Amino acid sequence: MVKVIASSVRKGNVIDVDGKLYVVLTAENFHPGKGTPVTQVNMRRIVDGVKVSERWRTTEQVERAFVEDVNHQFLYEDGEGFHFMNPENYDQVVVDVDTMGDQKAYLQEGMTCVLSMHEGIALALQLPRHVTLEIVETEPVVKGQTASSSYKPAMLSNGIRTAVPPHIDAGTRVVIATEDNSYVERAKN
Repeated sequence: MVKVIASSVRKGNVIDVDGKLYVVLTAENFHPGKGTPVTQVNMRRIVDGVKVSERWRTTEQVERAFVEDVNHQFLYEDGEGFHFMNPENYDQVVVDVDTMGDQKAYLQEGMTCVLSMHEGIALALQLPRHVTLEIVETEPVVKGQTASSSYKPAMLSNGIRTAVPPHIDAGTRVVIATEDNSYVERAKN
């Protein structure tokens, strides 16, 4: 086990709390005007899938479990779960729906992801930071609206809603941040 400060805990990390392994679902650092900065962590217990919320001071020590982060390529999804292949030794790993969570919307065939492996079991998945998707539905541009820095709602090809600048129309390919579903830029290709 490796001890790290609470503020360095990120989504996808595996931590040990009281001898039980948890995978971090979300981690936010709060710095109030008065008082001590804290880290709010939502996590899922690996053994039984129970979700737990924990709050630590940002300087508190937390134990990170030893997990091996290995690049895997996404192959397909079926009734068993999500199938990934290690491109180095061609071993295949099946990740269940609970482990995948809401990240499944971003999976694309052939995409390289990082699987956190502990004793041969996939505990967590880290998607690439950005993915390129197509806008399937958005409001038409209103004359004069492009001058302001407002955003309009849009539906992506994977079914997720986001906000895009007014000059983006349906059919445009855009780069989206997988962490918070936010628009990054228009795709270059």
